[in-house]
Amino acid sequence: MIRGTGGRWLVAALTASAVFTSGCTDSVDTDELPGVYRNEATGGKLQLESDGTFSATGVSTDRSSGSADFSGRWEFVDSQGAGDFIYLTVEDGGLGRTGGVQLWPKGPKSVYFQDDPDEPPALVLTKASTP
Repeated sequence: MIRGTGGRWLVAALTASAVFTSGCTDSVDTDELPGVYRNEATGGKLQLESDGTFSATGVSTDRSSGSADFSGRWEFVDSQGAGDFIYLTVEDGGLGRTGGVQLWPKGPKSVYFQDDPDEPPALVLTKASTP
């Protein structure tokens, strides 16, 4: 049994931490990931195909580079609650020497690129209802 003010604080902190963490991880249905995602403000477009390929047009993956067109293969990485993500293996296009990029799901209908975890996402794309 945990006694005293310090013990109660520890239990409260762990409980709050568990609630906060569970609220941050959205469950992802990988069958619903394929589709067209757009950012209306930038014109960026990302298409995830059900065969595991993707194409991106006018997409900026970080804050320090401009938009680029690139394509390749994608796969969902289930990291056991530590932040599931979609890994884009870049095979062709304008990202230079970059071999791959992480794309983060945000709820069931949007994805985002985030190069710095201390900053807001670099680009958020919302799933389009029609291609």
